[in-house]
Amino acid sequence: MRFLLSVLACLLLAPAAFAQTQPPAPAPAAPAQPTFATTKVEGTDNVYIFRYQFHQSIFVVTPEGVIATDPIGYLRPQAVKTYIDEIKKVTPAPIKYVVYSHHHYDHIAGGKPFKDLGATFVAHKRAKEHLEQLRYADVVIPDETVDDKRTLKLGGTELELSYVGRNHSDNSLVMRLPKEKLLFAVDFIPIEAVNFRNMPDSWPIEWEDSLKKVEAMDWDRLIPGHPYKGRLGTKQDVKNLLTYMQELSAEVKQAADQGKCPDNAMKEVKLEKYQTWLNYGEYLAGNIERYCFYWSRGY
Repeated sequence: MRFLLSVLACLLLAPAAFAQTQPPAPAPAAPAQPTFATTKVEGTDNVYIFRYQFHQSIFVVTPEGVIATDPIGYLRPQAVKTYIDEIKKVTPAPIKYVVYSHHHYDHIAGGKPFKDLGATFVAHKRAKEHLEQLRYADVVIPDETVDDKRTLKLGGTELELSYVGRNHSDNSLVMRLPKEKLLFAVDFIPIEAVNFRNMPDSWPIEWEDSLKKVEAMDWDRLIPGHPYKGRLGTKQDVKNLLTYMQELSAEVKQAADQGKCPDNAMKEVKLEKYQTWLNYGEYLAGNIERYCFYWSRGY
């Protein structure tokens, strides 16, 4: 009898003991993000964000028509059709303008369907100069250009276009909605993220001045060209990026003065306080390389 009771006890305890030796069950996978989404900006009546994969644009709806921005059709012409379809779901009003944030191909490719609908394309004057030289087959050359500043007025809405100097490109426009205190700026103000790779086509020291000018503008929320952190930006994000760039510049200048650029600097400079930022592991070395070229070679 004692033997049978012992066996029974072992059988009862075995599942618990077995469970204690097993690794925990994996957490359920997060649901996949939809390919695209259109979202009205909270607190506004007529401002929308269109996201396709990891690029996003804004469009503004007025009674007289729509102001759209970057077509984001790079390697995916279906994105442009989807963008237009999403606008049509919101309003039957015609698309009057398409504004380019800057001339980089990944943001402005694929605009012909907008042009076929009669939209006027607007960009910085240097963006038009670059595009006339590059002649991408699927990029619409701007019809109208901006020098330092221009305000588009349509159906009671104003969209202010400002050039704040050379940064991620030499033709980036900052788009501000004064009434809504919203800003749309692409690529040169990532939110809690290290700048892209080795910061190609950039002016790193002048970039700092651009950030200071943006910070001085009257706005509350920033819509970026990529959905960093899944949220809108704040002036504190601008300050944080400026601090990161200033600190990295100083560290790399010191390394350059010691003859460590670029290879040793890329290994030794860490700035670990930013290791939680998006792309820190992938892009920090490239950022260091860019500053190395500036401080050790002058370009």
